[in-house]
Amino acid sequence: MTVTHSSAGSVRGRPRGTSRQSRAGVAFVAGYVLLLIAFGVLPTCYAIYFAFTDAGGAFTGLSNFVTTAQDFRFVDSLGHVALYLVFWLLSLVVFVVLLALLLHKLSSGPLSQALRFLYYIPGALAGAASVLVWLFMLDPTVSPVSSLLETLGFHTFGEVIAPGNLALLFTIIAFWTGAGGWIVVMYGALNNIPKDVMEAARIDGANGWQTAWRVQIPMLRKWIVYMVILAFAGGAQLFVEPQLLSLASTGVAGRDYSLNQLTYDFAFQMNNINGAAAVSVELLVVSVSVAGVFVARSGFFDAD
Repeated sequence: MTVTHSSAGSVRGRPRGTSRQSRAGVAFVAGYVLLLIAFGVLPTCYAIYFAFTDAGGAFTGLSNFVTTAQDFRFVDSLGHVALYLVFWLLSLVVFVVLLALLLHKLSSGPLSQALRFLYYIPGALAGAASVLVWLFMLDPTVSPVSSLLETLGFHTFGEVIAPGNLALLFTIIAFWTGAGGWIVVMYGALNNIPKDVMEAARIDGANGWQTAWRVQIPMLRKWIVYMVILAFAGGAQLFVEPQLLSLASTGVAGRDYSLNQLTYDFAFQMNNINGAAAVSVELLVVSVSVAGVFVARSGFFDAD
């Protein structure tokens, strides 16, 4: 009888604890959900509405998409962003993983801690501030690395920011700003690899390169996919870097280098809000589609 009473008491007690946990979970998530709806879902729905209507609110089908795609700047902007994304994603995947592996090799000593701090510092700068730093760095007349720039054949700021160099320059700026945080994330993921797995690889005779290629990198797959998805979404919305560079160079870099700049031009220079919304929706569809492909092909949500 006593056992039955205890069991009943524990059974009765379990729902109360579960209920408290559920309420706590709802409280933590509720704030994010409200902000997501207010600043994510509703603006997206608003943009979709504008993309399929005209200035008077009448439904126009795909006419806004056709009009913007026929703009003489659209294809060039699309090519610029595509080239930048290739440089940005390749550099991010290769160098972030490589630097995280090297950092992991240093164990957790003072040097490792110092490097993690140094990697993270550039990410503390806002996008606009980081671009201003690089405007200073890229001007041979004031740059602390002016001798290097002159060795590479750049003697003026205009030569450095020539249109053919912009994709690479934006990649360097983006890597300097955003890669450090991902290196720290990958380093944490490497620390979560079970020690018995690493020990088994060592016993099997795997050297450092083999361990990294056959054990560590495969176990980082989901983190790499996550990084690529977010980096693609952010890179496709390239705006701050070319916009500030265009202003600083009095138009040498161009104010329609990226699709987001073109969207800004449609909205605030040509007063074509519907065309701007159409380009924004296209960017959304492409980003979501790419994310879906990566998630599906990588087994992102599969249990390990």
